[in-house]
Amino acid sequence: MKPIETIMRTAPVIPVLVIEDVAHAVPVARALVAGGLRVLEVTLRTPVALDVIRAMRSVEGAIVGAGTVTDPATLKASIDAGAEFIVSPGLTERLGAAAVSSGIPYLPGVANAGDIMRGLDMGLTHFKFFPAATSGGLPALKALAAPFHQCQFCPTGGITLESAPEWLGFGPVLCVGGSWVVGKGAPDSAAIEAAARAAAALTRG
Repeated sequence: MKPIETIMRTAPVIPVLVIEDVAHAVPVARALVAGGLRVLEVTLRTPVALDVIRAMRSVEGAIVGAGTVTDPATLKASIDAGAEFIVSPGLTERLGAAAVSSGIPYLPGVANAGDIMRGLDMGLTHFKFFPAATSGGLPALKALAAPFHQCQFCPTGGITLESAPEWLGFGPVLCVGGSWVVGKGAPDSAAIEAAARAAAALTRG
């Protein structure tokens, strides 16, 4: 099992996926991997999300994780479905303890110093800064990162292809989460691959 930092460094962008139809899972995953984005976050926002994770795991080269994990029950369901990493929008004592105990690579959401300190108490040093654009943006993350020099981040929420380079130019940012890479509805594999290539070509600071 890859550590969370290795997963975060695999590509500059982690596509955040909301998949409504299991039949779309494999074509989306194949197009993203072909475009250079191997780390895929499947959000648990649809009834078929766990089945989507199972389907995407069959795509060679894909590293498939579960996002929008909010409690120990959805953590266990995600692991049972084959998720290789876990992303949560926030951090609670119960979820954090369950994730750490499971040993799975875990990226909890943080929005302030208290969240980060709670994570550090659990031995966590890698966080999702969420929702990035409405939590003060890059100036807020820079202010938070200063006293927490041991931490590294994946900002997610409101980030676009145009704004991603500014975030990636900040040293503690290893990658960003982006929902812009894959649109809603039936997948256009060529368009997804092209968007993935553009995202994969972004450089870190």
